[in-house]
Amino acid sequence: MAQTAQVHIIAHIRSDFSTKFGIPRQSGLVEELEAAVVFEPEYRNEAALRGLEGFSHLWLIWEFSQAKRESWSPTVRPPRLGGNRRLGVFATRSPFRPNPIGLSCVRLLGVDLHTPDGPVIRVAGADLMDGTPIYDVKPYLPYADCKPEALGGFAAQPKQASLTVDFPEELLALVPERKRQALRGVLAQDPRPSYQEDPQRVYGMTFGGLEVKFRVEGDRLTVCQVEPAPER
Repeated sequence: MAQTAQVHIIAHIRSDFSTKFGIPRQSGLVEELEAAVVFEPEYRNEAALRGLEGFSHLWLIWEFSQAKRESWSPTVRPPRLGGNRRLGVFATRSPFRPNPIGLSCVRLLGVDLHTPDGPVIRVAGADLMDGTPIYDVKPYLPYADCKPEALGGFAAQPKQASLTVDFPEELLALVPERKRQALRGVLAQDPRPSYQEDPQRVYGMTFGGLEVKFRVEGDRLTVCQVEPAPER
């Protein structure tokens, strides 16, 4: 008989991604991305964050809220391998797991104690969709969490930004200045599914309230349209 445990949602993330498409595949790949951890009313207590300012990085433990399934599969197809090989789910970071729990290391930008939403944690490098439920926040400890000798299996090296981004100035001007570098970084990571290579296809992603459309040919991504994202 399967055992269960009660877990409480303590916060939600506020990020520039209103859909899953375009989110970096791991945390820290685009350091310019900024997000905020906004606590639920019963956890809006300044005392719970006392001492957090002494750390540079944090662990966020969260829920793959858009990847829940009634059943699970012991094997998955990692996008990193182009979707062509099956590996054990516990050898991957696939969202399709027995328990849809994610883990992200983010950089602490600051703690705003007095906001309309109570204490808010500002972070950089998060790979979470807007509204993602947060189960816990823990400090990153270099002596315990950093293992330079560790092996990384099939994902031993991070996927480097692989695309040159052509962003016409008249379209870039439609993006708030403080978000431009982050958006360029996201596009350079190649948001497309690993198995799609159609140079004629126009892809669209939402970012910071905008819908950004682009094409990819070879190693060059060209932004072809930027407009306000439709309300959901």
